[in-house]
Amino acid sequence: MASPARDSVDERGAGWVAFAGVMIGVVGVLNVIYGIAAIDNSAFFVENERFVIFDDLNTWGWIHLIVGAIQVVAAFSIWTRNAFGAVVGIVTASLNAIVVLLWVSAFPVGGFAIFIIDLLVIYGLVAYGVRRREIA
Repeated sequence: MASPARDSVDERGAGWVAFAGVMIGVVGVLNVIYGIAAIDNSAFFVENERFVIFDDLNTWGWIHLIVGAIQVVAAFSIWTRNAFGAVVGIVTASLNAIVVLLWVSAFPVGGFAIFIIDLLVIYGLVAYGVRRREIA
């Protein structure tokens, strides 16, 4: 039987975990969409922009597509309060925050919005992502 102290910790952090799961799912879906658009060389992005690492939108598209797919899977795992989901969520949100800052010249407003969401997801998962085990 769980102690009242543990129940209150789980309930207090439940909102942050739900928020982190939903946001990483939304960001993951957006990354998949942006990845597909970049791979397809869509007119959605600014042409003739220089990127920090790759000069090609196609490469950025594959990176976003892969990270986005992993984030969508992590969102479902986060909702079950699985430690694997929290770790994958923290790692992919961290990597996505870095990648989005490198990619921001192609989509500045959306890039900074996704960066802020990634920071909030990281906070929610680090602070409340995994249930604490009761010390006997």
